[in-house]
Amino acid sequence: MRIGLFTDSYVPSVNGVITSVETLKKALEQKGHTVYIVTVGQDSKTYDYNEKERILKIPGIPLGIYDYRMSSIYPLKVINLIKSWNLNLIHSHTELSMGIFARLFAKQYNIPLVHTYHTMYKDYTWYVSRNIKFFDMGCKKAVEYISKFYCDNTADAFIVPTVKTYHLFRDEYHYDKDIYIVPTGLDASRFYKENSDKLKVTRLRRYLGYKRKDFVMLFVGRLAQEKNVTFLFDIIEKTKNKNIKLLVVGYGPDEENYKKEVKERGLEDRIKFTGKVAWIDMPNYYHVSNAFITASTTETQGLTVIEALAASLPVICIDDDAFKSAVVDNFNGRIFKDEKECLEIVEELSTNKLELDNLTDKAEGSVKKYSLSSFADSVLEVYKVAITKHNKKQALSTRIVDKIKNKWKDGKKNDSSLKSQE
Repeated sequence: MRIGLFTDSYVPSVNGVITSVETLKKALEQKGHTVYIVTVGQDSKTYDYNEKERILKIPGIPLGIYDYRMSSIYPLKVINLIKSWNLNLIHSHTELSMGIFARLFAKQYNIPLVHTYHTMYKDYTWYVSRNIKFFDMGCKKAVEYISKFYCDNTADAFIVPTVKTYHLFRDEYHYDKDIYIVPTGLDASRFYKENSDKLKVTRLRRYLGYKRKDFVMLFVGRLAQEKNVTFLFDIIEKTKNKNIKLLVVGYGPDEENYKKEVKERGLEDRIKFTGKVAWIDMPNYYHVSNAFITASTTETQGLTVIEALAASLPVICIDDDAFKSAVVDNFNGRIFKDEKECLEIVEELSTNKLELDNLTDKAEGSVKKYSLSSFADSVLEVYKVAITKHNKKQALSTRIVDKIKNKWKDGKKNDSSLKSQE
């Protein structure tokens, strides 16, 4: 099958959607399919097509939100190139510019369209409303309308990565069409402890200044309000054990504010920031840590949690549906409901080596269900459904058109017959 994946961002940038799209490309290619990427490039003028990797980058302008960029919704210069690919299916991974382009192209050239909803936009409306209640309510309604419209009226099949997103559409948005839950897969092997470069890990831990007795908790993600990072600062500040440390990997709009806050709290020796880390180096940061921690309630799936488990890191996470498909309390991690519970868990795991080892031993094995092969198989099943639905719609449209044509022809014959009788 020849498949086009349309996304607003792609490597070398790093975020959950990019990881998902890149993983899907690799998984489908391992199954023998030909996969093309259509995305927005970092250049505002240059079109770039890497024929070997089959990646097309369209010029884009900054949106002013992180490093996201927006392009033309119908870039005429690349239409003939994409047509030459003879795509059997288009899979969009955004509701913005490339998502609109995917919809228009699929419609014009009669190609089945699948859409994956990756982002809980309702948790990000404050970027527009600035937390002004009246405007925030309006933004949330707009997000609901756009989300339902895009998924209901344009796609032949609709994918969400978790039960949490499923319930958003079923319970809040009252979406009554079929929804397919397909968790994003993971190339887990690159995070396995046995595949790590132990010398690099040792050097990195030494470079970060961690001692053997330190209990290092890792957070990986965008540094912004919706990730609830300050909750983790509170935990570090309130722990009695001063050997409990927090390693923060990532960047974002609040990075400098967080660094300033940590300095003001006098926690610089216990909380370290790495800034942006290259994709290839990420496994090393998991391996220098003893546990992974997150208090974010805005994730759709939480791919970093799955990466942590693959790296044999127990996960300490807030009670949120996005994590429950991967984290089982007291099996491969611990789940907390509030600050008090989190503090108790952190202090227990930092001193109870037996408990920590038990969770560690179960972590890697619990991510087998997220293998590339399983991910590809699940998505391909949805593709089959989409193609079948699309063909049925086309057949119905053809029958309707033929019926209209036949009525028109019959009408012309009757007119001719009446004229001959006159």
